Amino acid sequence: MITVSPVATRKELKEFTKFKIKLYAGNPYAVPPLYADEREALLEGHNPALKVYDHQVFLAKRDGKTVGRIVAIINHISNRKTGKACVRFGFIDFVEDFEVAKALIETVEQWGRERGMEAIHGPLGFTDFDPEGMLIYGFDEVSTIACLYNHPYYPEFLTRMGFRKDAEWVEYKILIPKEIPDKHQRIAEVVRRKYGLHVLRFKKISDIVRQGYGHKLFRLLNITYADLYGFSELTEEMIAYYIKKYVPLLRLELVTLIADESGELVAFGVALPSLSRAMQKARGRMFPLGACHLLRALNSNKAEVCDLMLIAAHPTAQNLGAAALLFTEMIPQFQKLGTVYAESNPELIDNYRIQALWGNFDKVLHKRRAVFAKEIDRK
Repeated sequence: MITVSPVATRKELKEFTKFKIKLYAGNPYAVPPLYADEREALLEGHNPALKVYDHQVFLAKRDGKTVGRIVAIINHISNRKTGKACVRFGFIDFVEDFEVAKALIETVEQWGRERGMEAIHGPLGFTDFDPEGMLIYGFDEVSTIACLYNHPYYPEFLTRMGFRKDAEWVEYKILIPKEIPDKHQRIAEVVRRKYGLHVLRFKKISDIVRQGYGHKLFRLLNITYADLYGFSELTEEMIAYYIKKYVPLLRLELVTLIADESGELVAFGVALPSLSRAMQKARGRMFPLGACHLLRALNSNKAEVCDLMLIAAHPTAQNLGAAALLFTEMIPQFQKLGTVYAESNPELIDNYRIQALWGNFDKVLHKRRAVFAKEIDRK
């Protein structure tokens, strides 16, 4: 018999975080999260998003053994923006058993129904900084640290339950050119001269925060991503949390901030050396050796693969050629690292502006992922 129960203790939360890593142990394409990161994301008093959004963590068991997990989330900000009463499901994993998957989804549906929700969609997290979208193509490609990996039976089971695709993302391998494209160099020179856009220079990563650009970066993200599927504005408390959590991991040469003549941030790009292999070696743990693997990958002077973590430009700067200025700065840094290709990470299939950025690059579409949705039956 399958039972799905709310997670009520730290011991159960630990079992929740362990389940995914056990399920994908030995899989050459899955990149396990860190135990500590997942626990923190779901612990009251740690993740400020939990103050804003209703949620419940669930574990599925059969004969005392954990066989699945899921989190139910109500993002009130997103629901008000779209005018839809949706409950999200996220952090979903399950063994290859349709009845387990069905029990998990039905539990979230019932939880949402009791709170007035009329539809269910996912996988989605609390914010865009939680992994989202279920892999539907590219199961034989190594995942990135920003993305979910799942077995092919996941979307098959959702389809059997009556879900349909509600949004779709694509991911590219973008080959790093040996030379900066002439078109980018010409446009970059024009935007410098005509519009006064310029690259901000810092001596160390901490200067970005000290000078207030950490907050400005996330505020710009709120503006740029406002109309993207599932996005909800980050609060000041969330911004402070993400700055503390992520900015110390960045490499100065892979962070490019662009300002206008008044010094206002109008565009940025953030990349990291790929941490996928290091995270696989860490197997969910920072200690005793996980931290060594991660620090080695972060600080290496060679990175065959880099991940494009964030790229954004203010709407007023998008037509001024800010992207060309970004790339003229970022490409030489990739070349110094010996980077063969950059992972785009997920881009909405109908986000034509971001798709257009790669028009002058050789690229390979190698993954697709989707959010699935359906109406909740009234009972």
